[in-house]
Amino acid sequence: MTPPIAPAGWSRWLVPPAALAVHLSIGQAYAWSVFKPPLESALDLSGTASALPFQLGIVMLGLSAAFGGTLVERNGPRWAMTVALSCFSSGFLLAALGAATEQYWLIVFGYGFVGGIGLGIGYISPVSTLIKWFPDRPGMATGIAIMGFGGGALIASPWSAQMLKSFGSDSGGIALAFLVHGLVYAVFMSLGVLLIRVPRPGERPGRAGAPVVAAEAASGVQVSAGSALRTPQFWCLWVVLCMNVTAGIGVLERAAPMITDFFSDTSAPVSVSAAAGFVALLSAANMAGRIGWSSLSDVIGRKNIYRFYLLVGIVMYVLIFLTGDSAKPLFVICAMVILSFYGGGFATLPAYLKDLFGTYQVGAIHGRLLTAWSVAGVLGPLIVNRVADSQADAGKSGPSLYGVSFVIMICLLAVGFVANELIRPVDPRHHHIPAPREAADDHAVTEQHGT
Repeated sequence: MTPPIAPAGWSRWLVPPAALAVHLSIGQAYAWSVFKPPLESALDLSGTASALPFQLGIVMLGLSAAFGGTLVERNGPRWAMTVALSCFSSGFLLAALGAATEQYWLIVFGYGFVGGIGLGIGYISPVSTLIKWFPDRPGMATGIAIMGFGGGALIASPWSAQMLKSFGSDSGGIALAFLVHGLVYAVFMSLGVLLIRVPRPGERPGRAGAPVVAAEAASGVQVSAGSALRTPQFWCLWVVLCMNVTAGIGVLERAAPMITDFFSDTSAPVSVSAAAGFVALLSAANMAGRIGWSSLSDVIGRKNIYRFYLLVGIVMYVLIFLTGDSAKPLFVICAMVILSFYGGGFATLPAYLKDLFGTYQVGAIHGRLLTAWSVAGVLGPLIVNRVADSQADAGKSGPSLYGVSFVIMICLLAVGFVANELIRPVDPRHHHIPAPREAADDHAVTEQHGT
């Protein structure tokens, strides 16, 4: 599929809404927990089994982004968004069939495997294009889009709950809810497919919308995806992302029972509705961090913002560990800050990659780096849940269920901080050297603009 070229006078501010149409849709993944209790009841599943579609979806997100990143770069954002639409919506339709026939393996395959491919391709589909449209503010641009992934649950969670209330929480009601999701998201994501455009060859908009010729745009560091894998910078950043995500997703996955456990033995225990409100606050912090912190990175730099994420994240965990159940507002604030760093780390990542490796194949590099998310998506919940279960088996309760896991998270963030400090500019031997035809094309563009 030929990437759609923007006509003269096309506003670059139409590109973020196109990206948002995709990211707000696939962000439904963070609302999977709404379906867990009905599935457990209707299909007689354990809590571990009901989490399998979500876990497989996150794993497939990282794998499909890694293996599909080069195809996204080659075929353009419209192709990628079309693939994402097809897989994500088809995943819901397969899950609907699985629920209707009470075949849980089909729900896992549909939502987790097929839908997970849509998650990965959809997640990286607008990244390279946004960076090319906003070379002056890459952190803000990617933050706007990736904010949608974090905020998708704020829409999907109450919407899904209302559908289950209206349709029923038996297998038939779940199937109908899945069916509606698949159809509605197909329509909404198609808006992004139709709206997305790439800059005209040889130009990219600057701060005031003025064109910058390709020769000037390519004057900085440019590294191919294959070469990036051979650099220590890539693997240091992989560790940074994995540690930051592990520290956040462990809290996010167990947020409601965690706050309930923390204050269960106090004079003011947390109700079920209050725990749900806490989850909503964390989702809001996740979303706000994606646009807020990534925009700040355009001002203070990417390395500095990750220093901030990792160091302040350690402080937040230490405060929770030391204060325990003595200060509920402090617990909530610290958890919200941790989740804002979790979201901000995702949103700042593409701009950090652009700074290190250039725009040449940044989408493909981003896709490969998201394998860190796949690892963290398993590692974070595993640490928190396994420690909590073992402490509960030992007869402990309250904050003591999480003390060990919080110490582990502090250590992981410290590892991430060290990895970030080790990042240096990429050695010139890894830089991409344009082929003669590419150089000729750049020269022709330069002559055309009279520079």
